[in-house]
Amino acid sequence: MTASSITRCSWANPANPRYLAYHDEEWGVPCRDERRLFEMLCLEGAQAGLSWETVLNKRDNYRAAFDDWDPEKIARYGEEKVAELLANPGIIRNKLKVHAAIANAHAYLRLRDEVGGLAPYLWGFVGNTPVQNAWAPHERCPAKTDLSDRISKDLSKRGFKFVGSTIIYAYLQASGLVNDHHTGCFRHREVKRLA
Repeated sequence: MTASSITRCSWANPANPRYLAYHDEEWGVPCRDERRLFEMLCLEGAQAGLSWETVLNKRDNYRAAFDDWDPEKIARYGEEKVAELLANPGIIRNKLKVHAAIANAHAYLRLRDEVGGLAPYLWGFVGNTPVQNAWAPHERCPAKTDLSDRISKDLSKRGFKFVGSTIIYAYLQASGLVNDHHTGCFRHREVKRLA
């Protein structure tokens, strides 16, 4: 079976090997890794108004620029580091989004002290079991849900930035708290078994 003969979700761009690998290996896989959950939260926020493919293509640059998404280091960023980030052509040079990543590092450290981190916090909303949806290939999954509304509101109260409900729903999909691979996609059953 060739990569082109595999049925995937319609958003997976077959012309971009990085995007296909993301769809095939990462998107929807239940994640409990704190560093990756923090990275994805910040990257989903960086995507606001752009395509995920744009952010994904810059992911390695983001990791290098943001100290491999170490929240302790990011929380100590000052104006000199912000200026360096805003001059970096390898990332999205949006002042609000750069400052949001720093604010998110501070909020993450408070959350970690309070409940242990993003993994116990997020998985608590779904009873430690991913939501298993079953969208037909022709159906569109929602852009947000009651679950993403609740998490978005709570994260905002905790000081996180760029965490609107639509961003959070994309984050839940990416991090495997919600399985939204359509039922015709070869990954739907595979990801469901990972629950």
